[in-house]
Amino acid sequence: MKRIFLIFSFSHLLIFSLVAQTLQSPDGHFAMHFALNGQGRPTYRLTLDGQEVIGTSGLGLELKKEQADRQETFDNSKHTDAATIDQKADLMTGFALRSVETDSHDETWTPVWGEESQIRNHYNEMCIRLHQASNDRDMAIRFRLFNDGLAFRYEFPEQKNLTYFVIKEERTQFRMTGNHTAWWIPGDYDTQEYAYTESRLSEIRDRMQAAITPNASQTPAGPTCVQTALMMKSDDGLYINLHEAACIDYSTMHLNYAEETHTFESWLTPDARGDKGYLQTPCQSPWRTIIVGRSGADILASRMTLNLNEPCKIEDTSWIRPTKYIGVWWEMISGRNHWSYTDEATSVKLGQTDYTRLKPSGRHAANTKHVKEYIDFAARHGFDAVLVEGWNQGWEDWFGHEKDYVFDFVTPYPDFDVKAIRDYAAQRGVKMIMHHETSSSVRNYERHLDQAYQFMVDNGYPAVKSGYVGNIVPRGEHHYSQWINNHYLYCITKAAQYHIMVNAHEAVRPTGLCRTYPNMIGNESARGTEYEAFGGNTVEHTTILPFTRLIGGPMDYTPGIFEMDCSKLSPTNHSRVRSTLARQLALYVTMYSPLQMAADLPENYERFLDAFQFIKDVPLDWQRSLYLEAEPGQVVTIARQDKHSQDWYVGSAVGAGGHDTDLRLSFLEPGKKYEATIYQDGKDADWERNPQSYVITKKKVTAKTRLKIHSASGGGFAIKLKLEN
Repeated sequence: MKRIFLIFSFSHLLIFSLVAQTLQSPDGHFAMHFALNGQGRPTYRLTLDGQEVIGTSGLGLELKKEQADRQETFDNSKHTDAATIDQKADLMTGFALRSVETDSHDETWTPVWGEESQIRNHYNEMCIRLHQASNDRDMAIRFRLFNDGLAFRYEFPEQKNLTYFVIKEERTQFRMTGNHTAWWIPGDYDTQEYAYTESRLSEIRDRMQAAITPNASQTPAGPTCVQTALMMKSDDGLYINLHEAACIDYSTMHLNYAEETHTFESWLTPDARGDKGYLQTPCQSPWRTIIVGRSGADILASRMTLNLNEPCKIEDTSWIRPTKYIGVWWEMISGRNHWSYTDEATSVKLGQTDYTRLKPSGRHAANTKHVKEYIDFAARHGFDAVLVEGWNQGWEDWFGHEKDYVFDFVTPYPDFDVKAIRDYAAQRGVKMIMHHETSSSVRNYERHLDQAYQFMVDNGYPAVKSGYVGNIVPRGEHHYSQWINNHYLYCITKAAQYHIMVNAHEAVRPTGLCRTYPNMIGNESARGTEYEAFGGNTVEHTTILPFTRLIGGPMDYTPGIFEMDCSKLSPTNHSRVRSTLARQLALYVTMYSPLQMAADLPENYERFLDAFQFIKDVPLDWQRSLYLEAEPGQVVTIARQDKHSQDWYVGSAVGAGGHDTDLRLSFLEPGKKYEATIYQDGKDADWERNPQSYVITKKKVTAKTRLKIHSASGGGFAIKLKLEN
């Protein structure tokens, strides 16, 4: 490991203010060029083998003006005019170079669970320390250049003239070199549950309104604002992904696009007052990440987001286990049954409702008898756990005006016997997954958190699925602001104290924090399978998510739907799942998660037991992952080796155009024979006309075998490759 310090005396700062600094990646292909422009603003640009990927882009933050005035008063300084206050609110210009520190790092670390059993973290680093003489303030920008791209963050050391400050806006820029093709969703302070739009960058403004659908939970950020992870492809074949890593005690970043310069600029999520962040030195921003590759596979293979997070902070991780589960869920999502015990809406406080006197609706799914049926199915087919939604009192008015106190997370409905279910599941060797719908009443949840987690421990629930549907109360915070991001992390760290794994839905999109807190076993934060019952996801949706949402961490997508016609579950639901049955199997490989649900009803799996076998067999934890085909919107084909055997599994999901795959099995161990079980679309398969047409074949294969497989529109295939003894 090498470290170089270049330190200049204060009297020589201006001499070096325009001196460029260059950092190269370990393999020498990438170069980051840093400089201060004529106004003393930090800038950077990124090249790959001499080709410009990011043009010269500005860096810095704009502070809230009245905060600068408060800082002045706090420092007992003399009051100054408005122009000086404006300058004090500027952490963008007037900087000079104080020092440059370089370092290199190369380690291999072991994740608790993941897409591979060992991850290499290899980068060169440059820390640029800057001084703003007009305000006597210091700021550093730390760059890390990997063999797959660039990351950087702002650092604010402890200092006299910058103690606390309020961010008006972060002004980080990413200047694109052309009118790239992009896969994007609208910038929104409260949800990522949008369908992806594929367009040129110049078309974002015109297509934004069509991309925003009416939804009370949505708070669009602006007509040219998009969310990360943003996936792009240049005309000359470069794949570029913009995101962030280690978002802690900070607002979530969106990207605002300026068409005239092809430049994205950071746009932070505000709080209820409109402020974008409250910081106190010493502190730092999240990492801003630029992953770049010559192929789509390079993007999927990147581990930059994880590598930029701190190592695991949980000393004993033996209780954190990948989990395959079924649950009382899809029947409510599809409309067959209800979460609530009664159809009668109650508007009185929790604790004042006598549910034993209310007439049950007859459609409450979370009842003891029905849950035991799910437990039996899980035990019979080797599943780890059963999730139950709608078990606790309050669902009659959970989304209404009383939601700020409707749930206490320990009080079941009369027809849900917690102890009986606990004992029955234990006898059958099945774990239970708790459900906590907070209805976004965050303070209420925090008040009950210790009691709720202890209740889980006492009743054998090692994992919780939490939900944040609706507007945040009590003061109208946004789902992605600094305050609520801190709440999500608080829940995860509190859960670790009770040895509980967390799967948060409607929460902020992940930024790799699962490395630091691996009990963060899953997240939603995008359109999942539930939208297939709400009108349907686009056919291309699951071929885009690996390049976007999954860059930050695994998603609880809840795949495995075998009955595509929702009207067969509820006559009032006319949605169709836009997928063939074979592609539903493939998603267990292409949509990585250590938490995977077989989301359909047990009765539908009983109809297709031969296809269901793949869901039973497919592992959740991997030794190696190879990305064989990767083109957003078209095809994702991934091969993964089981962490606990020499077996391999392959999954391929394709878009509306169908796809022909020439699959070379050269990744198999040479000289060994494997039995391949291939689950693929039938010749007449089509997601819309014949989604349940599939063929299962078995054959002997080796590393020299080539398989030519056709996938239908919205189709795919899944393969199990078992090593023969």
